[in-house]
Amino acid sequence: MGKVFNAAADCKSQLHYMVDISGRIEEIKRLVDRGEYFTINRARQYGKTTTLRALKRILDKEYLVVSLDFQKMGDTKFRNENIFSIAFARLFLRSLQGSLGCDDGQVGKSVEALSKTVQEGGGGLELLELFEYLGDICSISAKPIVLMIDEVDSAANNQVFLDFLAQLRACYIDRDVTRTFQSVILASVYDVRNLKRKIRTEDEHKVNSPWNIAGDFNVEMSFSALDISGMLACYEEDHHTGMNVGKISELLYEYTSGYPFLVSRLCQIVDGRIAGSVDFPDKVSAWTRDGILEAVKALLCEKNMLFESLANKLEEYPELKEMLSSILFSGDKITFNHDNYVIDLASMLGFVKNDHGTLVIANRLFETRLYNLFLSEEEISGKIFAAGTTDKNQFIQNGKLNMDLVLKKFMMCWEELYSSADEKFIEDNGRKFFLLFLKPIINGIGNYYIESRTRDHGRTDVIVDYRGEQFVVETKIWRGNEYKGDCIGREDDTGSCGLKIQRKRGNLLG
Repeated sequence: MGKVFNAAADCKSQLHYMVDISGRIEEIKRLVDRGEYFTINRARQYGKTTTLRALKRILDKEYLVVSLDFQKMGDTKFRNENIFSIAFARLFLRSLQGSLGCDDGQVGKSVEALSKTVQEGGGGLELLELFEYLGDICSISAKPIVLMIDEVDSAANNQVFLDFLAQLRACYIDRDVTRTFQSVILASVYDVRNLKRKIRTEDEHKVNSPWNIAGDFNVEMSFSALDISGMLACYEEDHHTGMNVGKISELLYEYTSGYPFLVSRLCQIVDGRIAGSVDFPDKVSAWTRDGILEAVKALLCEKNMLFESLANKLEEYPELKEMLSSILFSGDKITFNHDNYVIDLASMLGFVKNDHGTLVIANRLFETRLYNLFLSEEEISGKIFAAGTTDKNQFIQNGKLNMDLVLKKFMMCWEELYSSADEKFIEDNGRKFFLLFLKPIINGIGNYYIESRTRDHGRTDVIVDYRGEQFVVETKIWRGNEYKGDCIGREDDTGSCGLKIQRKRGNLLG
């Protein structure tokens, strides 16, 4: 059986089509060679586990790598330091013995001593005692030992985890006196250098994390269009679809901004679901612009762990939801600032990114998914949504979308419902109401997204794809004769404020 695209768990080069991450691995190895302790904190399904496993294969040539996963320990193992230390020691010994392969002289003796303590159990094992054993093992190992721990978020709500980090910090500080781990790598969504938002008790907030000795991790883990083209080139060698690898890669990047899971999932949908469908009977027809857009539509409608996690975070953090809504619907420009709790949270979770100092939604797929979520909360009671739903078939003529009619009907509804609206109301709701009107008309067949380069208070371009046609619809605040042009809106000379919506002539893309 040949290779396939993978969007579940880690990717394996012998089984899956993958982006070449060897350059990234070499960057991370240089941090290890320098003896850095650091955290790989990226959003969920961003390739952290794949990266750690690829890194281990490279490091194994020079180092003794102990690779752990805190998810395997379970919540009960973090109740106190004795239980944690025993559980950690078991995982550590299992991984270490697997890396040793066979008894390694004095290391084997130290391993046996720790193993005996673990087996005897008794009163448990204190953290200080655990680290004495670990220090002995590091001191007599022929190779420097690298400790890698995945899914440390599983432990981040526990005081014992802070105590564990404190011991690692002490090891790092005393490494010139006592031999210890060459490097420690923690992988998580949250940055464990600042745990005050994760660790809470009834009467206090933990403010300081002992992981302040960690070095900066600035390795780019998102995929570029060039990265994606390398993966697709390998696929093309096997399947000979005739796709334009460069253009398809750029289109995938436009929608995903290189988010690893989203790239892989779109490719997986094209290869496994779109190809062989009624409209795309083979891989040749699927690996086209229309096939990618069909995959985008399918992905936006599906239920997966990434989208579920994002939705759950919106419920968990109402202030995050409010900020994202203001960016999407009001066009608020927010300066990117890590010191702002909500902005930092949104960044860690992958909702947003820093675009030349301004906060923007991380990628087009997240943006559309968020629009759909927020709009769905208003669909049932929204009069404008009901107007778009009523006789929606009138807007489809011979299988094509009559965008001019959509705009005219929308403005009629707008005038009827909101003719007396003030500027603040229009700024906050104009874009939302147009999308509420449009959504039921194109639902199930077309896609829409917001042109990222024009997000501001005054003007927004809504891009609509429908059966091979692309429409560019401009929305802006209109103040009487201040704006000229081919538009559908209120025309007067009073300088009063209204909503101006126009289909941009000459910008209809086939």
